[in-house]
Amino acid sequence: MDAFYASVEQRDHPEFCGKPLAVGHAEERGVVAAASYEARRYGVRSAMPSLKAKRLCPHLIFVPGRMDVYKSVSGQIHEIFHDYTDVIEPLSLDEAFLDVTENKKNIPLAVDIAKEIKRRVWEELSLVASAGVSYNKFLAKIASDYRKPDGLCTIHPEQALDFIARLPIESFWGVGPVTAKKMHALGIHNGLQLRAYSLETLKSYFGKAGALYYEFARGVDERPVEPVRIRKSIGCEHTLEKDVSIYSSVIIELYHVAVELVERLKRKEFHGNTLTLKIKFHDFTQITRSVTQAVELTTLDSILPLAKELMKHVDYANHPIRLIGLSVSNPKEVMENGYAQWEQLSFKFSD
Repeated sequence: MDAFYASVEQRDHPEFCGKPLAVGHAEERGVVAAASYEARRYGVRSAMPSLKAKRLCPHLIFVPGRMDVYKSVSGQIHEIFHDYTDVIEPLSLDEAFLDVTENKKNIPLAVDIAKEIKRRVWEELSLVASAGVSYNKFLAKIASDYRKPDGLCTIHPEQALDFIARLPIESFWGVGPVTAKKMHALGIHNGLQLRAYSLETLKSYFGKAGALYYEFARGVDERPVEPVRIRKSIGCEHTLEKDVSIYSSVIIELYHVAVELVERLKRKEFHGNTLTLKIKFHDFTQITRSVTQAVELTTLDSILPLAKELMKHVDYANHPIRLIGLSVSNPKEVMENGYAQWEQLSFKFSD
């Protein structure tokens, strides 16, 4: 969906239509959860500190999020999806992959299904969606972002290699700022330059991800659309009221996060073996540290000591901490079962 949370707020509050709007809190330590396209023209983006957003757009309107409403609307959108296929892989409330190789209405062309779904989302829910259509998930995702808002882009197999050749490396799935910087250092700025590197070279620089980049550069992505997704992690994080750099304060905050994590694990009956610590510093730089155990991590006694051990490797004395997060991942059934079969055609509606 296009600017999903913000679009729902503008739909439900006509007085906000056409105005720069952010979902989130405007106070000192607030963060923008979503921004309307009117706000994005000023440079306002999701995950941006609210104070910076206000500097960029002084007349920015902040509204508190209504997650229950967004979940409800997401459910309505998925009801429309299910009229065409049940092979649906939700990525979040506002985006999903659909495999329409075979569809309930026997519509020959995926692009016609995309057009019909976009029309129904608008007519039935008064919301705008963008869609990408292609023969694999990587290209469908790229296509869905290509002509936003209200976009529809199809990447045919015969067009794929030329399209990828021109694609900025930052647009490749899995390439964040850190990886992009490494790519640039190698002289890789687009898909064509990435394609010039061998599989062995990319794996030597980027590990297992290097094999994915090698395939993406050639238009290959054999990951399936997974209609039943196994939950692979449970986590929680706390943004602190004040930046902390004193050991006792850090441990107290870590304890509170660990307690909440244990409660979530118990509520979801989730069992995993890897604990990950996430730290965001005062300057918004971020690190993660992980450890995997032979035993399942389900209790405070098993999680808190590990969290404290991971925290020992964080330099917070010189870099005060703004946010602490903990998550448990690698459930046994995922490690044993791996992935299902690969898909042939997918498309995605995204923010």
